[in-house]
Amino acid sequence: MSSNTPDHRSPLLVWGALVIVYVVWGSTYLGIKITVESVPPMLSGSLRFVTAALILGGVLIVRKGWAPFRMTRAQFGGAALVGLLLLTTGNGMLAIAEQHVSSGLAALLVASVPLWLVVFRIVVRDRPKVATLAGVLVGFGGVAALSLNGGGGPTSTTGIVVVLVASLSWSIGSFLSARIPMPANPFAASTIEMLVGGAGLAVTGTSVGERLDLTAVTGRSWAALAYLILVGSLVGFTAFTWLLTNAPISLVSTYAYVNPAVAVILGALVVNEHVSSQIVLGGVVILLGVALVVSTERRPKAARLTPEEVRV
Repeated sequence: MSSNTPDHRSPLLVWGALVIVYVVWGSTYLGIKITVESVPPMLSGSLRFVTAALILGGVLIVRKGWAPFRMTRAQFGGAALVGLLLLTTGNGMLAIAEQHVSSGLAALLVASVPLWLVVFRIVVRDRPKVATLAGVLVGFGGVAALSLNGGGGPTSTTGIVVVLVASLSWSIGSFLSARIPMPANPFAASTIEMLVGGAGLAVTGTSVGERLDLTAVTGRSWAALAYLILVGSLVGFTAFTWLLTNAPISLVSTYAYVNPAVAVILGALVVNEHVSSQIVLGGVVILLGVALVVSTERRPKAARLTPEEVRV
């Protein structure tokens, strides 16, 4: 469906799915924050994505057999590489950072991903619109404001740097996913990305000394992890995939600047995260820049995206 094609589905269904994407993906930052309270960050991500991949892949095989997983080595390699960039490096570093910064601040910094994608387009000589470049400048101004003044000390400053590196890794993975061979079926592609990315998290976490002590894991961390698996990675993905084929991409893309706002609100309400005026100001500037980029980049066709590319 093109961005200018009127939606023929029930507006109630479209907005219902959109609200799911808004709330579910916005809430995953809080879910990660609670999970890593008692579960090592890398291993928690591994449990999340490997489990979600097995569920998604199992459902796909039951419904359609092995046909969706018939792919070339190049397509498998492409999905594996994207999974490592998005999940092993991107999500893994985000989980580490959320041990030191608030989930709301992390979400606002991750909102810079669309801005990095425009920078990569410039590098490959794909000239964006002037309004898009203006949005990038505005957005990165907000990122600078948060990075320079959003931290409360050395620990939070380190967390901010780690989040920015994570968002850069996400951006690289997202950028490459549209330019390298990938499986034709988006559900199969996501399954491979989550399996490989989750395996990468397990290997990395174990190699740096992470150990899972089941007796130390709290009930709220288990509940948060289950939420990330079943709701964050599966329900959110299904709703987003349905929206890509049943709603204008210009409407679907609004998740990019709604998710961070949801994350900040939930963090403040659920775990009493402090929201300073500096975070609010920097966040508003970032979201204005992202909104300008999204509103001016109206592509005729929706590119293949996965929930891991934007949301954790």
